[in-house]
Amino acid sequence: MKAAFSQAMQQLPLVAILRGIQADEVEPIGEVLAASGFRIIEVPLTSPDAFESIARLVRLLPHDVIVGAGTVRRREQLDRLVDAGGRLMVTPHADAALIEVAVAAGLATLPGVATPTEAFCALDAGADGLKLFPSSSIPPATVAAFRTVVGKDVDLCPTGGVEPEDFASYVKAGASGFGLGGGLYRPGHGPAEVAAKARAYVDSWRALHG
Repeated sequence: MKAAFSQAMQQLPLVAILRGIQADEVEPIGEVLAASGFRIIEVPLTSPDAFESIARLVRLLPHDVIVGAGTVRRREQLDRLVDAGGRLMVTPHADAALIEVAVAAGLATLPGVATPTEAFCALDAGADGLKLFPSSSIPPATVAAFRTVVGKDVDLCPTGGVEPEDFASYVKAGASGFGLGGGLYRPGHGPAEVAAKARAYVDSWRALHG
């Protein structure tokens, strides 16, 4: 799974976070995201029928699109994620025991961290990358400090409140990619609106990387 997640990050290191999405609307939203180039989609477990949404996306989208759950906090949630076919566990925190179980189950992991202590706890447990969360309290200067201590090969993804115009300063500081929530999708947004927002994010990323 590490290889598949790494490949997805190389193609487009933007995580689409569909917080609050309904299962009966997830398929057209997933389709426009995949068509826009997104290769990592997260459905937070605070969303209604989240596991059903994950299962639908897994069945619908190409295999190179990594679908997973966010806001995972307990082992039973992890087990249901595996049953739904999800391949990525995203957490709001650094829970070493949960990361180790997810890795053993063959999942990619992107735990949330806000301090170097949490970062190394997560990496030592086998995390594939680090979600720097919330990005509002982790400005580019702090990302640069993280990069200095974790090295150049660790994926650092500021998450929460990041807009297309923020990409340049974060990337210059060492960000590898981003988690995109309300700026990309909010409950009630239709496929056309999400497609337009997705294009803005993708265009901003590609403008920086050729």
